[in-house]
Amino acid sequence: MEAPVAKAGMLIRRPVAEVFEAFVDPAVTTRFWFTEATGRVEPGARLRWSWAMYGVATDLEVKAIDDGRRIAIAWDLADDPTEVEWLFSPRADHTFVEVVNRGFGAGRGAVERALDAAGGFALVLAAAKIWLEHGVDPRFVADRHPDAHVRGWQEP
Repeated sequence: MEAPVAKAGMLIRRPVAEVFEAFVDPAVTTRFWFTEATGRVEPGARLRWSWAMYGVATDLEVKAIDDGRRIAIAWDLADDPTEVEWLFSPRADHTFVEVVNRGFGAGRGAVERALDAAGGFALVLAAAKIWLEHGVDPRFVADRHPDAHVRGWQEP
């Protein structure tokens, strides 16, 4: 059996430069995805992204940046690393963003992990679309698992 690959894609009705910047600048990304980051996504950076509502974080390493076209990272470095790649394609004045997540292995649970990742990235792209096009945080990430929120977490 071939190892599963998670994929998600979304047209965001904003120029490539703006959409790309939203995924490298944590001041923007925290508006629709994670709640904290230790820095900007830059080549060779080792970062930590946190989701305060769930009390979880992941360590990642930025593997490659092709300005305006591609971001590649390895994440979940301490637990079960996989590779994530964002591809940004211009469509007139808009941007098609595709996320590809590889490295789940071929063993038991790999398909389930890949399906979960594909669903998660689809939500992130939808949230980015709504934030970038309308300035509204749809709260998809926080609302995906409301029963898993850490005790005492307050919505901003």
